[in-house]
Amino acid sequence: MTDQTISKPDATGRRSFIRTAAAGGLSLAAVSLLSGEPVAAQRGRYGRGAPADAQGDADLLNAALGLEHEGIAAYTIAAGSGLLEPAVVEVGVLFRGHHRQHRDELARVIRTLGGTPVEPKTDAEYVEALGLGALRNQTDVLNLALRLERGATSAYLGIMPSLQDGDHDHLAARIAVDEAAHFAALAGALGQSMPETGFIFG
Repeated sequence: MTDQTISKPDATGRRSFIRTAAAGGLSLAAVSLLSGEPVAAQRGRYGRGAPADAQGDADLLNAALGLEHEGIAAYTIAAGSGLLEPAVVEVGVLFRGHHRQHRDELARVIRTLGGTPVEPKTDAEYVEALGLGALRNQTDVLNLALRLERGATSAYLGIMPSLQDGDHDHLAARIAVDEAAHFAALAGALGQSMPETGFIFG
């Protein structure tokens, strides 16, 4: 257990989200939007008040789906690593179950929008991308999970203003709350105290 204050997220989560989006084959417009540097031609298209854009929402939700695949893989690989105490494995399996539910609902919505849900990468690709081979103990694993959950929370909050359909916005909000709950639990397990200022996720 360590005594430290939870650091507020920087742009890491957003960058990770963008990398996942790009790897998932998103359009340039969607990746540009997530980067905070939308191409000029997309500004009107994605702005609030614009006509509903099913493809735009599908692209953003597909990027989120990529993050869920990543989280599921991370918890699965960590659970089988032999680095975790049984009680921690149990919590990780619980969180993985939440991510699987997020995955299934995102995929369902993407299909209703006419999109094709992005497929997960291989375990070997996730091991390399997340640096899982460098983890040496339970604290390393928990810190990685903390970063992923913090990044996921920030990512969902980041896409919400760009989703055109209110139901999709609501779905992103519901998932963001789950990710934030995971983040809080992991921070507690690491002995991190809550920050003194609000807007923890920016």
